Formats: sequence, C-alpha cells, structure tokens
Amino acid sequence: MLAYLPRPPTGTSLYGTFPQKPDPPAAPRALAEDCHPQATATAKRNILMPNYPSPPRHVSITPGEPSLLRSRGSVATPHHAGDLPWCPPADTQESSARWCPLPALSVANIPTSVRGRTPTRSSATTAVPAAEGLQGRRRRLLEEDGPVLQAGKRQRQRYVTKVGKCQVNLGNIQEKKRFLSDIFTTIVDLKYRWFLFVFMMCYIVTWVVFGTIYFFDAWVRGDVGHRGDPEWPACIENIDGFVSALLFSVESQRTIGYGSRMVTANCAEGVILLMAQSIVGSMIDALMVGCMFVKISRPKKRAQTLIFSKNCVISRRDEQLCLMFRVGDLRDSHMVDAKIRAKLIKSRQTAEGEFIPLEQSELNLGYDTGEDRLFLVEPQIICHVINRRSPFWDMSAESLRREQFEIIIILEGIVEATGMTCQARTSYTEDEILWGYRFEPCMSLEKGAFRVDYSRFEMTFEVQTPAASAKELQELKEMEQQEHSMLSLYWDHLLQPC
Repeated sequence: MLAYLPRPPTGTSLYGTFPQKPDPPAAPRALAEDCHPQATATAKRNILMPNYPSPPRHVSITPGEPSLLRSRGSVATPHHAGDLPWCPPADTQESSARWCPLPALSVANIPTSVRGRTPTRSSATTAVPAAEGLQGRRRRLLEEDGPVLQAGKRQRQRYVTKVGKCQVNLGNIQEKKRFLSDIFTTIVDLKYRWFLFVFMMCYIVTWVVFGTIYFFDAWVRGDVGHRGDPEWPACIENIDGFVSALLFSVESQRTIGYGSRMVTANCAEGVILLMAQSIVGSMIDALMVGCMFVKISRPKKRAQTLIFSKNCVISRRDEQLCLMFRVGDLRDSHMVDAKIRAKLIKSRQTAEGEFIPLEQSELNLGYDTGEDRLFLVEPQIICHVINRRSPFWDMSAESLRREQFEIIIILEGIVEATGMTCQARTSYTEDEILWGYRFEPCMSLEKGAFRVDYSRFEMTFEVQTPAASAKELQELKEMEQQEHSMLSLYWDHLLQPC
C-alpha cells in the first residue's frame, strides 16, 4: 500500500506525505532572461514542438569547467566545449562569471552530503588532470542516480499483475463459517492439488466409515465367528474381518456387486445401512463430479487467449492527446458482447488531510458513446481521450516520470462456445507508458480475407508528440485563437473606409 505513495523530491521534509512542487531558483532564471531576452516567448513556442533534442550551439567555454546536461533518458552526460550557451560579458571583469544556466540540470539530484564534498569551481589555471577527476566523479554520481537505479527503486508491488492476478491477500477473517455456507464455490476455488485431495478423501472417508460400521455390526451379531456355517442366519454373508467389510462398502457404493458378499433379510440394520450409503454416495458423486466439470470448463482459462499489449502509448489523435493500448483475441471463436473498462489506482490526500490509499477512479474508454463495446474479431486499439475530465489532464511527459499510479484494464464478454461470462485483466504502471509513440498496423489484405500478423502486435514507432500536458496545449490553442481573432479585428478595422 505504501508503494503507491507519491515520491517526495530531494529537498522535502522527512515527515512530508506528499511532495510539493519546488520553486525554481530566481537568480539563474533572471540570469537566463538576461542572457536571452526572447527566452519567454521561445519557451511557450517550444511546448508545441516535438520531443526531439534541439541542435547544439557552438560557443567557447573555459577549459576545466565540466558541464552536465540531462538527456532524453534522464542520464546526465558530459558535454564538450561548444555545447553550453555562453552570454557575452557586460565587461571584462565579469567575463569568467556570467554563464547561462541550462533549462534542466541533473546536478540537483545529487544528495546534499555528496554536494557538500564536491570541490568548488576550479580556476583557469587548474591542471587538466584535476578537471578530469572532478568531471569523472560528478559523472559517476549522476550515473548512480540514473535510470538503472531509478528503475530498481521504482519496482514495487503491483495491484494487478500483467496476467490479471490480483495481488491482494485477505487476513484476519473472523467468520470463516461463511465459506462453508457456500461449499460448492469454496471447493471450486481451491487449487488443483487441494481439489484432488478433497475429491479423493470424500470417497475414501465414506468407504472407511461404512466399512467400519459393517464390520462392527457383523462382529456384534457373531457373523465373523460363524463364517461358512450354513445353519447360521448371517446379516452380511462372507464377512470375516475389517478388510472384507471395507471391500463390501466399496462394492455397495460403487455398485460393483461381485456377488460373494451381500446383505440378507435376517437383519433390518443392514438394509438401513445399505440405503444410507447409496444416498450418501449419490450426493458425493453429484457434488464432486459437478465441481470437477465446473473447474475444468471455467471461463478463466478462456482469458488466457485474450492478450493485451505490454505498453501503453500516448500520442496525438484527431488533434487530441490520447492514451492507447491494444487488445486481441487469439481464438477463432469470438467473444460475444465484449465490453472493456479501465480503472486508475492512485493514492491521494484530500483537502481535509484524509489519506485515501489506492483510490479507484474510472477512465473513460467511450462508455458514453458506445465505443467500449467491442466486436473483437481483429486486434483493437483502445483509446482514452485526455480531456478536462481525464485524470491525466495536467500531466506532461516530465511529470509522468514522477507519478506513481497503476491503470487496470478489464475486458468482459461471453464465451461463444459455452455461454459463460469471461473476464480478462491486465495492468500498466507509469513505467510502461511510452510518450510519443504509436502502434504499428498488424492487418493486411490477402486474397479473399484479411490477415492478422501477431508478430507486430507489440511493435510501436515514434511520432512527433508535444511533451506538454493536454491542459497546456489547450491553453496555448486558446491563446492562438484569441490572437488570431484580435488580429482579424484589427485588419478589418484598417480596411474599413474612412
């Protein structure tokens, strides 16, 4: 449960539950605006640009000053001279001190204790080996905080596994007698090894119990000591021990009837025991055979042939950011009335301070338009439009890496062969969402039919997608429309005759 708490940033308090967005430093931003007056306008324009790296600027830097820039995979790598933008100094005295800061510098990820031990900036007279040692140490520190260890830290307990198993264990159940009231479902839900054990023990126990009763009755009446005496009125013939009584119990319940042992009309208790064993045996047959049939033909096994893509993708479709995944059916017998829905699992804290662990919220997959009902003949790409009602409305490509959530996909339908309801499940974490990708087509036209190539089911390709959130894109679009309308009004006013 604690694994779904949001990650606090480096500088947050030890007892803080939720991280707060750190304020950017004022001095570097002022310095950057001083270096580039058009930075504000350029930043707004770059939001709509695809998430590709911009070409480097070729300027000169002072030797011995290593610089670090975060790449696309969040790995800080050293840059050569000429990659760091440098401002022309206002005078000669500030020529060695005015440097333009980079937009995203990974040095802030270094722990405070490590930064305290980092040497200060070396002067121009510092030897080259000393600069290389500083650069190497900083590179190693940043690589320790790179995506390899980040992925290891982000490994956590999933709510639902990729194969659809719910990772929730129920404990401290006081009223366990409720399971006995629904004994049929309890037996069906058992694992196969326990189910086979219960199946065998039901028969063995009844055979032994009734065999013991038969032997005790024969021993009390004296049939055991008078075996072979034709003048003795025996209740059960040819019973001389417990093994023969057990064999008589098995033959009676399974209606084998070898003919050597039988119940006579000399005693009423023998007839009553035979009738009771026949009724109990029929009940056990009905229960165990029914459980075996249901367990073998459960629609849960049908879900093994319903597959989901390993990753979700986020890209633009019809000028809107969409979260998409792919689902397919491997069998020729199709699902009837297939419906799909999605749940977002994420912990949050309310405005009153209440902590809600693993809160479930619905993701719209088209239930208001009917697009959630599938005709699952070929693989389908399911789309969630990121609009104002979506929980991903204000989430960008950068903030996606800092989030912790899980998307659960549930596909339900009726099995065409048996008419039973089947449910298939999978889940996606934030690490399994690819920003700026799209699924490759896996359908092709053959002579007389369409062909599905499932080897291309998981394949994706990169497309130009803005790294900004859908909220920011909508705001920029509204700003452009407002500017366009104001410009059109201005030109209309100029074109009017005096």
